[in-house]
Amino acid sequence: MSTPLTIVAIIQAKPDKQALIKAELEKLIEPTTGEAGCLQYELHQDNERPEQFLFYESWASRNLWQQHMNSDHIQRYLQATEGAVAHFSIMEMTQVKSYR
Repeated sequence: MSTPLTIVAIIQAKPDKQALIKAELEKLIEPTTGEAGCLQYELHQDNERPEQFLFYESWASRNLWQQHMNSDHIQRYLQATEGAVAHFSIMEMTQVKSYR
């Protein structure tokens, strides 16, 4: 069994586009959690900088995550938010150790 892929994506909305970005990010949750290989998909918003959002994701494989990135709902999100994002970064990670 392969090690799951962890994704941390940070999306910073332009100051006047925070509500749009939040609404569009929320639209991604339902279709994404139904995708093959999606183990965890959590959206967070910064308490002190509400224009900053973070997705914490876990995928069964990189291939399945890449299928997600090419999905229709991601393409719709990109079209709906064009010009509204100030900064975007994504990290592909592998868990080293877990505490539960």
